[in-house]
Amino acid sequence: MGTFKIEGGHRLKGSIQPQGAKNEALQILCAVLLTSEKITIHNIPDIVDVNKLIELLRKLGVKIEKLKRGSYTFQADEVNLSYLESDQFKVDGRGLRGSIMIVGPLLARFGKGYIPKPGGDKIGRRRLDTHFEGLIKLGAKFGYSREEQFYGVEAKKLKGTYMLLEEASVTGTANILMAAVLAEGQTTIYNAACEPYLQQLCKMLNRMGAKISGVGSNMLIIDGVDSLGGTEHTMLPDMIEIGSWIGLAAMTKSELTITNVSWNDLGLIPETFRKLGITVEKQGDDIHIPAHTDGYEIQSFIDGSILTIADAPWPGFTPDLLSIILVVATQARGSVLVHQKMFESRLFFVDKLIDMGAKIILCDPHRATVIGHDFKSTLKATTMTSPDIRAGVSLLIAALSAKGTSTIQNIEQIDRGYENIDERLRAIGAKIERIA
Repeated sequence: MGTFKIEGGHRLKGSIQPQGAKNEALQILCAVLLTSEKITIHNIPDIVDVNKLIELLRKLGVKIEKLKRGSYTFQADEVNLSYLESDQFKVDGRGLRGSIMIVGPLLARFGKGYIPKPGGDKIGRRRLDTHFEGLIKLGAKFGYSREEQFYGVEAKKLKGTYMLLEEASVTGTANILMAAVLAEGQTTIYNAACEPYLQQLCKMLNRMGAKISGVGSNMLIIDGVDSLGGTEHTMLPDMIEIGSWIGLAAMTKSELTITNVSWNDLGLIPETFRKLGITVEKQGDDIHIPAHTDGYEIQSFIDGSILTIADAPWPGFTPDLLSIILVVATQARGSVLVHQKMFESRLFFVDKLIDMGAKIILCDPHRATVIGHDFKSTLKATTMTSPDIRAGVSLLIAALSAKGTSTIQNIEQIDRGYENIDERLRAIGAKIERIA
């Protein structure tokens, strides 16, 4: 188990470029299974979860060539379907939640798709019902082995239909969409997710020959085609990493520039940090955060009541950044209620912040009230363990702002979502060391 040793209390300075988007990569990489032609993808982040998926595709028989850092070609012209029924696949697929999105493409192109119950963050229940209910509506026959926790769908030919999704699941929408592009007839997906990364998938599929309209809305209309071709695709920067760097700059009173952020795809992220009193400046396609030497003050609602920041499906505020909001609020002037609606275990890391001296009241599994210190009492260094990707980075930000030397264990969780984070932080002045 790896460990970060962090000497806190140092101001950082310089610029940092966000990696390619993790959540987009997991969708885009699965889409290569939809065609036998070559697909070139750029700006792929070098992180554990994405590398696991690339290796899974390789074992499926996809021909993969690395062109340069972050750029690969993929060609699925000789897919090894027998691997799907092997014991090794049950191990490989279980280690990555994003592996669920190979099911839709495999079902559409080869008539069957299997997946073991996938793993991922321990942040609460993350149902797969939306995925499979959508595929069943397209005509798939569903099977589940409770003993092996192994799912399967099969169909001779998928047929387009109308469906209203129970939840606007991003991965669920992506899975159903990838199946529907090769289905017979027209499919309408209402209450579809419309995140920028899902829009990117739609645009890529359309370049491959798919016929998808309504991109960017919550109603997607897909006219099925017989086959798809190759294409070239560049992934967006990771909005969660961008939000993490905004929070890091504020907490350490540092002046930072985040480059090439694709402002038009950030939604409410800049404005939500501004509500905490953080200055977020637009400079071309960069974000500049000046040093907050006098701290930052949380706004109240118009009627004077306590500010509430809650997650919601896009274009609402992403749940992946609520843990960053929470830790940044610990040093603000004022108070804020953080409401995590989507996952019931994601706030359970706050005990570690309380150990560091933060004033946080965990109201219930979904809500926490943070009373800011206004930097009058700094967080204290401690030893802690990263429970998941986003909480791990939140604890890392807390440690970089704290007085003394902290250690964070189980950093493999952080590596799942952040590329060479220690090297990149050292480049802007952080005192962080990786200990094997």
